[in-house]
Amino acid sequence: MIVAKFGGSSLADAAQFEKVRNIIGLDSRRTVIVPSAPGRRFDEDDKVTDLLYRCHAEQAAGESFEATFARIGKRYTEIAKALGLSIDLVPYLDEIVANIKAGASADYCASRGEYLNGLLLADYLGYDFLDAADVIFFDANGSLDAEKTNTMLAKQFAAHEHVVLPGFYGSTPEGAVCVFSRGGSDITGAIAARAAHAELYENWTDVSGFLMADPRIVPNPRPISHITYHEMHELSRAGATVLHEDSVHPVSRAGIPTNIRNTNCPEHPGTMITCTAVQREDFAIFAGIAGKKGFSLLVAEKELPDRSETFAQGVLQAAKNCGLNFQYLPSGINNICLMAETRQLDAVRTQLVKEIEQLGILHSLTIERQLAGIVLVGYGIIHNRATLTRIYTALRQQDIPVVMLNQGSGELSTWVGVEDTRMEEAIRAIYAEFAR
Repeated sequence: MIVAKFGGSSLADAAQFEKVRNIIGLDSRRTVIVPSAPGRRFDEDDKVTDLLYRCHAEQAAGESFEATFARIGKRYTEIAKALGLSIDLVPYLDEIVANIKAGASADYCASRGEYLNGLLLADYLGYDFLDAADVIFFDANGSLDAEKTNTMLAKQFAAHEHVVLPGFYGSTPEGAVCVFSRGGSDITGAIAARAAHAELYENWTDVSGFLMADPRIVPNPRPISHITYHEMHELSRAGATVLHEDSVHPVSRAGIPTNIRNTNCPEHPGTMITCTAVQREDFAIFAGIAGKKGFSLLVAEKELPDRSETFAQGVLQAAKNCGLNFQYLPSGINNICLMAETRQLDAVRTQLVKEIEQLGILHSLTIERQLAGIVLVGYGIIHNRATLTRIYTALRQQDIPVVMLNQGSGELSTWVGVEDTRMEEAIRAIYAEFAR
């Protein structure tokens, strides 16, 4: 069977609902459907989730939220009327209004977008509606209780042949509604795929899969037909807009492939994400390139002839103690480098420097700011020993200084550090070199 998640753009209005039903009808294996809240219908439009957050903010500020909520109610009633649905939305809308007036949380308010859309879609498809609050569980710290959720979902899927499960939310041990971070319907879909032992997780959106580079930087980049979960995660660390990061673990852990598809172009195969790269037609081609600004490079170098063997471990422990998350770790025997987001490094810099000094090992410490981190990802390309030379040459030809160039010891990625003002030029130069 197949779990199919449809994003906000796929369910923005009645016409999109019709496309979704047609897609589901093309394959009888699509038995578990995960909807998002309605997205934008046009550029100036508001997403329903944004309007629901606005309702909560207006109520918290002592202002009337009813005009904003009226817009929300109109969206849903227009969809229901256009599709000729039998469901009566009035009791559901009235209940939400009453709960907001009674001080409902922001999480509860935001979740109602998926909840209402799930009710509509279940009625339209003739599927059973399964409230995510009854089957998706968070612990006391607000983290997903993965095993409890998996057990309950598997039990419910066994009892229902066709199910609509709204995305984005679940419940706490106290029964309160709790939501994932924005884009969290991707997570719900992945969780559902694992619990259902799905053969495939489809994520339907408004693009025909991923591209090898950001089209705002590289004109007409080539599409990615196949990528691995590890490659995708590496690209996302450098700023690529891909799946919600937390949606990868449930399906990759279970060995379930993910297919990114376009609701508006369902005949396109999209991008297939799998656990291994063996299915890729051209193993030598790189999977993609991405870049992100706002980094700093901290270099801690041990003074010679100090023979201490604990310096690197001490610096890493200091970073851990400070809660510093670094994106990359290019290091040598006597030095350790941490590429971290500048805003986070600035917040803990004083504590970090103090903790490193407490190691009692002579060292120098430098921080280079205003950098961009660029990652070139692909299992095939790293086996080419000329990769570093080609990157360096491509950037030198454009007179772009290279601050850092490091090919990991694994088989996955090559990282490049450049001045943040030159990031776009650097990405175009590297892409042109490897996407010939």
